[in-house]
Amino acid sequence: QVQVVESGGGLVQTGGPLRLSCAASGRTSSISAIYWHRQAPGKARELVAGVSNGGSTNYVNSVKGRFTISRDNAKNTVYLQMNSLKPDDTAVYYCRVDSDDGRGYWGQGTQVTVSS
Repeated sequence: QVQVVESGGGLVQTGGPLRLSCAASGRTSSISAIYWHRQAPGKARELVAGVSNGGSTNYVNSVKGRFTISRDNAKNTVYLQMNSLKPDDTAVYYCRVDSDDGRGYWGQGTQVTVSS
Protein backbone atom coordinates (compact mmCIF):
# COMPACT_ATOMS: atom_id res chain seq x y z
CA GLN A 1 0.00 0.00 0.00
CA VAL A 2 2.96 2.29 0.64
CA GLN A 3 6.14 2.14 -1.39
CA VAL A 4 9.36 3.52 0.07
CA VAL A 5 12.51 4.46 -1.83
CA GLU A 6 15.68 5.83 -0.24
CA SER A 7 18.31 7.77 -2.13
CA GLY A 8 21.28 10.03 -1.54
CA GLY A 9 23.81 7.61 -0.13
CA GLY A 10 27.39 7.55 -1.26
CA LEU A 11 31.02 7.99 -0.29
CA VAL A 12 31.95 11.05 1.75
CA GLN A 13 35.01 12.12 3.70
CA THR A 14 35.07 12.49 7.46
CA GLY A 15 33.48 15.78 8.45
CA GLY A 16 31.49 16.10 5.28
CA PRO A 17 27.75 16.44 4.77
CA LEU A 18 25.29 14.14 3.09
CA ARG A 19 21.53 14.30 2.68
CA LEU A 20 19.39 11.21 2.40
CA SER A 21 15.89 11.23 0.95
CA CYS A 22 12.99 8.90 1.63
CA ALA A 23 10.20 9.14 -0.92
CA ALA A 24 6.85 7.49 -0.20
CA SER A 25 4.18 6.65 -2.73
CA GLY A 26 0.89 4.80 -2.80
CA ARG A 27 -1.49 5.37 0.11
CA THR A 28 0.52 8.27 1.45
CA SER A 29 -2.49 9.74 3.25
CA SER A 30 -2.19 6.92 5.77
CA ILE A 31 1.36 7.80 6.85
CA SER A 32 1.68 8.62 10.54
CA ALA A 33 5.43 8.74 11.14
CA ILE A 34 8.70 8.09 9.33
CA TYR A 35 11.94 6.81 10.80
CA TRP A 36 15.53 6.34 9.71
CA HIS A 37 17.42 3.24 10.82
CA ARG A 38 20.94 2.14 10.04
CA GLN A 39 22.85 -1.11 10.16
CA ALA A 40 26.58 -1.68 9.89
CA PRO A 41 28.13 -5.12 9.23
CA GLY A 42 28.24 -7.15 12.42
CA LYS A 43 26.04 -4.71 14.30
CA ALA A 44 22.36 -4.61 15.11
CA ARG A 45 20.05 -2.29 13.26
CA GLU A 46 19.46 0.85 15.28
CA LEU A 47 16.95 3.65 15.19
CA VAL A 48 18.65 6.89 14.18
CA ALA A 49 15.90 9.48 13.88
CA GLY A 50 12.16 9.84 13.52
CA VAL A 51 9.52 12.43 12.72
CA SER A 52 5.77 12.29 13.36
CA ASN A 53 2.85 13.87 11.51
CA GLY A 54 2.78 16.49 14.23
CA GLY A 55 6.37 17.41 13.50
CA SER A 56 7.97 16.05 16.65
CA THR A 57 11.43 14.58 16.14
CA ASN A 58 13.76 12.31 18.03
CA TYR A 59 17.36 11.19 17.59
CA VAL A 60 19.71 8.61 18.94
CA ASN A 61 22.26 10.26 21.23
CA SER A 62 25.20 9.57 18.93
CA VAL A 63 23.81 11.79 16.16
CA LYS A 64 22.24 14.60 18.18
CA GLY A 65 23.52 17.94 17.00
CA ARG A 66 24.81 16.47 13.74
CA PHE A 67 21.77 14.95 12.02
CA THR A 68 18.46 16.63 11.26
CA ILE A 69 15.31 14.86 10.12
CA SER A 70 12.66 16.85 8.28
CA ARG A 71 9.46 16.11 6.44
CA ASP A 72 8.04 17.68 3.29
CA ASN A 73 4.40 16.64 3.33
CA ALA A 74 3.70 18.14 -0.09
CA LYS A 75 6.30 15.86 -1.64
CA ASN A 76 5.68 12.88 0.65
CA THR A 77 9.39 12.92 1.32
CA VAL A 78 11.50 12.82 4.46
CA TYR A 79 15.10 13.93 4.56
CA LEU A 80 17.99 13.11 6.83
CA GLN A 81 20.59 15.86 6.72
CA MET A 82 23.85 14.44 8.06
CA ASN A 83 26.67 16.79 8.96
CA SER A 84 30.08 16.27 10.55
CA LEU A 85 30.06 12.66 9.45
CA LYS A 86 32.32 10.16 11.16
CA PRO A 87 33.57 6.73 10.06
CA ASP A 88 31.28 5.21 12.70
CA ASP A 89 28.34 6.56 10.70
CA THR A 90 29.16 4.10 7.90
CA ALA A 91 26.16 1.83 7.45
CA VAL A 92 23.22 0.98 5.26
CA TYR A 93 20.49 3.48 6.06
CA TYR A 94 16.87 2.35 5.86
CA CYS A 95 13.68 4.36 5.84
CA ARG A 96 10.64 3.00 7.67
CA VAL A 97 7.19 4.47 7.03
CA ASP A 98 4.52 3.79 9.62
CA SER A 99 0.91 3.72 8.47
CA ASP A 100 -2.34 4.36 10.32
CA ASP A 101 -3.28 0.75 9.56
CA GLY A 102 -0.57 -0.37 11.98
CA ARG A 103 1.85 -1.57 9.33
CA GLY A 104 5.39 -0.50 8.73
CA TYR A 105 6.92 -0.23 5.29
CA TRP A 106 10.65 -0.42 4.66
CA GLY A 107 12.76 0.88 1.84
CA GLN A 108 15.58 -1.06 0.21
CA GLY A 109 18.33 0.87 1.98
CA THR A 110 21.07 3.19 0.79
CA GLN A 111 24.76 2.80 1.57
CA VAL A 112 26.62 5.56 3.37
CA THR A 113 30.39 5.20 3.57
CA VAL A 114 32.49 7.72 5.49
CA SER A 115 36.21 7.56 4.78
CA SER A 116 38.85 8.66 7.26
